[in-house]
Amino acid sequence: MHVYDLKDGEELVKAARSAIELYLKNPHFDKNLIINNLKKFEEHNGLFVTLEYYQTNELRGCVGFTSSNRAVKENIIDAALAAAFEDYRFLSITFQELNDLIIEVSILSDLEKISGNKEQIKKQIKIGKDGLMIQYGIYSGLLLPIVAVEQKWNVVEFLENVCLKAGLNKNYWSYPNANLYKFETQIFKEQKPDGKIIEIKLTK
Repeated sequence: MHVYDLKDGEELVKAARSAIELYLKNPHFDKNLIINNLKKFEEHNGLFVTLEYYQTNELRGCVGFTSSNRAVKENIIDAALAAAFEDYRFLSITFQELNDLIIEVSILSDLEKISGNKEQIKKQIKIGKDGLMIQYGIYSGLLLPIVAVEQKWNVVEFLENVCLKAGLNKNYWSYPNANLYKFETQIFKEQKPDGKIIEIKLTK
């Protein structure tokens, strides 16, 4: 995974907020207005944009891509707009609401396949480091590393909850024909709406 510094993270978070603001003013705005200002970010890492209420830390949207054939500077815009306006769990955000939301950008490493028996699988996952994705037939689900830390899950709980996220029974992670993957993230987040941006270092 390409490693970004804090200045890079600031640019990406600000680009995400700008995309949402411009869309609220004009849904047909030219995305190149933002892309052309991002001089770097040609890498093809996956990424997610998360929106949370500042006062309550309540989730308001989270959408992204695990991998892509497009550059990060293009994906950051589409992920931000999808988190704000296309997350099926929520209504589209309003302009006023944006003033109460903090934006978080997670850059993903490549997916790494996990396999083996139950004990071997559990040993390959580190809380505070790894995120998880499961694919089983037409079902798939993903949880970012920060979710396990915030929820104080152990490894088994993390595995069970990624199954539930996919709409599966919580024990499907142990099925031989389930495809499990882990990944790492770099996380950049506003401390308050449109405020200072920091890098989040995860610990268990």
